[in-house]
Amino acid sequence: MDNEQPHQELVKCVVVGDTAVGKTRLICARACNKHVSLSQLLTTHVPTVWAIDQYRIYKDVLERSWEVVDNVNVSLRLWDTFGDHEKDRRFAYGRSDVVLLCFSITNPISLRNCKVMWYPEIRRFCPQTPVLLVGCKNDLRYMYRDETYLSYFRDRSPFVRATRKSDLVMPDQARAVARELGVCYYETSVFTYYGVNEVFENSIRAALIARRQQRFWMTNLKRVQRPLLQAPFCPPKPVPPKVCLAASTYEENMKSLWTRPVHTDVTLIASNCTFSVHRCLLAAASPAFHRLFSMELAQELTPRSSSESSMVYASSIRVWEQLKRRSSFQVLPTMDNQRKSNGATRELNHPAFQNIRICMTENANGVQQPMTVITLSKLITPQAMQQCLQFIYTGSLDKRYHDLQTAPIGLLLEIRQAAEFLELPQLLMVLGSIQTREQFVNSDLNNRYKQVVRQRLEDICLEQGLFADVIFELDDGSVPAHKAILTARCDVMKAMFSGDFRESSAKVIVFPGVREYTFHKLLCYLYTDEVPAISSARCLNLLELANRLCLQRLVNLVESRVIEDLERLSQNEGNDAVENCLRLLEPCKLHNADQLADWCMNHLCVNYNKLCKMSPRSVRLLHPENQEYLNEHRWPPVWYLKDYDYYQKCSAEQVRENKPTLKRNRNQSGCLCFSGSSKTRREGNTGNGGGGTKSTTSSETPADRPLFDASTESGEQAV
Repeated sequence: MDNEQPHQELVKCVVVGDTAVGKTRLICARACNKHVSLSQLLTTHVPTVWAIDQYRIYKDVLERSWEVVDNVNVSLRLWDTFGDHEKDRRFAYGRSDVVLLCFSITNPISLRNCKVMWYPEIRRFCPQTPVLLVGCKNDLRYMYRDETYLSYFRDRSPFVRATRKSDLVMPDQARAVARELGVCYYETSVFTYYGVNEVFENSIRAALIARRQQRFWMTNLKRVQRPLLQAPFCPPKPVPPKVCLAASTYEENMKSLWTRPVHTDVTLIASNCTFSVHRCLLAAASPAFHRLFSMELAQELTPRSSSESSMVYASSIRVWEQLKRRSSFQVLPTMDNQRKSNGATRELNHPAFQNIRICMTENANGVQQPMTVITLSKLITPQAMQQCLQFIYTGSLDKRYHDLQTAPIGLLLEIRQAAEFLELPQLLMVLGSIQTREQFVNSDLNNRYKQVVRQRLEDICLEQGLFADVIFELDDGSVPAHKAILTARCDVMKAMFSGDFRESSAKVIVFPGVREYTFHKLLCYLYTDEVPAISSARCLNLLELANRLCLQRLVNLVESRVIEDLERLSQNEGNDAVENCLRLLEPCKLHNADQLADWCMNHLCVNYNKLCKMSPRSVRLLHPENQEYLNEHRWPPVWYLKDYDYYQKCSAEQVRENKPTLKRNRNQSGCLCFSGSSKTRREGNTGNGGGGTKSTTSSETPADRPLFDASTESGEQAV
């Protein structure tokens, strides 16, 4: 052979097996140290291209063939063969040191051919050559359910078929064939690189042991071990599924309140233009509007002179406590007072507002409702007010104002003046960036403004309960809300308030089966598009309510929050996470929380052993489909546990075989039959010679005699 060193053992390894079982991939992985991806394994097929000439042509391949096994320098030469049964392979078998008999774990027929066809052929040409049975494609034993793997076959169906569970060869089945053939069994995977180096190292050991039996004088082969046991391959832990959130429609919903205003309760008059707007949004965006509406709630609107009226910039503590206790429409004057003061105007001393009054109007359903009318001062033009309101609702201006070249300078100054009067600092920063030609910061300013408005909406509308126009009577209390936001954010609420239902004109709506805690979480989502932290023990009612109102994004947000809580519980040593997953599994499927149900199922599969020890009765009470899924997808799988038990058993047997036996020291012990009696006899003779024997009296019975003579040194039985 070429480049053979005198101190180096040359081992010829022949790889045989059926077609497409993975022989060439295995050889390339060892000889070329080549790692392949899943797409390469699925989309390409490598035919028999490996030849012995590779070691002459490529120097790096020759260098990788050198290996040290049990302090023996070895050069491993791999021979690839065709998988056709009719081919003549006697040239490949010639002078072979070891043969690897390969089969595919996903093809039981290839394992049967190893027993029926390949092993007899090997023994016909190589009667004394050691053989190793190798199972290839070990990764498909757990990857046949992988979505990436299945998508490849789904696109190419029906020409190719994915591996099924019935196609898999389990380790105990392959080991039974190996035991029948009298050979060692190993498994490999080119994808995970499991067992690739191990199977070739043990094939070298088998070849060197066979060579040592023929060349017993070779001292460098005395320390070569027998082929070692292969530790079983544990499949990786299943990755928990990720929660995919539905696209947010919050900005579009709030924009619809500006383009198609419904349930408005404020009318702004600028010159000859009127704007129908919503009190809660104006108060959340502008501190000036918030103080104006708070003054309206705190004081009765009666005609006053302009000198007596002034804008209240700070409300008293008593007024704020009253506002926190009651909603806005409850604080408004009664119907009798409104009839008396209907049309009465209160003059305001403010650069933006001229006067304010309350009048009764009919809504779309023909119901009388109070309407707050605010007349703006002449300092605020209709165009400037329109842009300010558009910014309040949408967080942006018209596109023509985004560029300083297309935007009228005078109108920009009017918008800036209106923003200063209405106390809109974010709008002032946007206008400043336009004037300094730094429009790239507008997106950050818009996002910051939207976040501020959401926080103020939560504080004013939810925490304080201001400016509400409807009350929901729940099982354990009442919660005020705002029809405009509910209509824009929820289609079910929109149908309820806009149709011919009695709830469209009712001030108090009875909502049975819902508690205040659950409804508050719902309002947090509708007002801010976010869900506060919620525990896994109290999420089912919110999931049920979100499913009832057809709010898929709310369902996804709750799923995400609950999974965060379960992950936190799973880091503890207790079984709280497993118990909660078991409790949530089937109700989540009932309420269309499929992602949370999948996560719970994954967590139960990973902790299946703990689950069976903790509550086996609860597992038996699950739906049969869930029980079947848990048994099939449990981790670690059953075949791994069986293989691991077999590995532990074989390892213990090897330890007992290799344990050295204790030998008796011939200088300290003699024959067991005469050691005790001879020693006692010698001591008795010595005692008789000295006249110091002890005689027993006739009254002493055998039962009174001591079992061991105290005069003996080793505690032997006295004679």
